[in-house]
Formats: sequence, C-alpha cells, structure tokens
Amino acid sequence: MTICLSYARMAVSGKCLNSNTLLWSSRLMKLIPFLLAFTLVSTSALPAFADGEFAKLITPADRQRMEKYGDTRKEALAEAKAGGSADELAILDAVANKQPQSWSGFDMTGNWQCRTIKVGGISPLIVYGWFKCRVSDDGSGWMLEKISGSQRTKGRFFDDGDKRLTYLGSFYVNDDPAKPYGSGPDSDQFGYAFRTGAKEFRIELPAPRYESKLDILELRR
Repeated sequence: MTICLSYARMAVSGKCLNSNTLLWSSRLMKLIPFLLAFTLVSTSALPAFADGEFAKLITPADRQRMEKYGDTRKEALAEAKAGGSADELAILDAVANKQPQSWSGFDMTGNWQCRTIKVGGISPLIVYGWFKCRVSDDGSGWMLEKISGSQRTKGRFFDDGDKRLTYLGSFYVNDDPAKPYGSGPDSDQFGYAFRTGAKEFRIELPAPRYESKLDILELRR
C-alpha cells in the first residue's frame, strides 16, 4: 500500500511514500531522544582528547620529559634496584611491573587511596604511606587532586590510546593553592597513567622537579 501526501516535509520529489517507509520513519523519530541520551551518558566519564588540546598545553620542558620517559624510567629503576631495601623493592616490583589494561569501560571518578613511590635520585627508593586522592569530571574530562599529605598534585588526564593516558598537572605543598599548569618548572608535571586492575591505576611522572628521577603515584579503592 502507498500513501500520497501533500505536505512538503513528507513528499520526496513529488513521489508517493510507501506505508512501510512511513512506519519506519515514525519509529526512528521516536528513538532519536533515547539515542541522544545514551550518547551523553556513554561519554560523560572520559578523559579529554589529546589530539589538539594536549599539544597546545604541554610545555617544551614537559615535552622533553615525555620524549625521554623510557630512558628516565630505566635509569630510575636501576638506581632503585642497586640501593633500595628488600621490602620496598618488593613493593616497587609489584606496582611497576603490572601490565597495562584497556581504559575502556573504566570510570575513574570518585575517591581513591593513593601513595607516592620515589624512584632514583637523592635516595634510591622511598615508599610513602597511603593518602587521599579524588577524581572528578568537570565536563571536559577527568581531573585528579591529591587532597591529603604534604606533597600534592592537581591536574587533568588526556586520551593517549586504549591502554595509556597522559597527565598534565601541578605540584604543590600542603594547603597552598595549586598553580595552573604552565606556571613554570617548579610546579609543572607530566606523566603517563596506566590502568592496572578493576579498581587500581598508577601514574608515572618522569624527572620530577624535586628529589627523585621518577615518581609513581599508585591509586586503589
């Protein structure tokens, strides 16, 4: 059966529309609000995309840190193995050797326990106690803030593939206000974030400004 309509929005080049076509069009129109809602929900807890924004934000100094990440990590781990205590080396090995997993389906938002492992540098290896971190979503992506302990960080994650995120943050002390990223080498931080389990991930920050050659921030809940 075919139906001829005089309404301009229903007619196509003056041709009659098949009733089946009209039926499927009506059903599709009803589905559009649900499809839009699904799209908003599925993209609400994601890191910011790294394509243009990350390249604009990262400083030349942090770009060098990024390019030398592999060598810096290797040197720091070697120093830790040469001079670290057995107990702390066991912790480092357990954390640093966990294989990265896909970030797909992972919601980072919420409260976390977090601790810093300082690798290489002034001391071969230091494992600090657990403190509090929080990840929020400000509409542009995931934002991390370490909210207890003397040495803190605040920054944003950027998409860098299925199994890695980049992190641009600001180092600050105690309750001092965090400076915006790009304020200078004393506070700027660059790192790679790796998911290592259903409720855990780590951030590796090469060549931090103070004390160590590599900082590893371990997060769990």
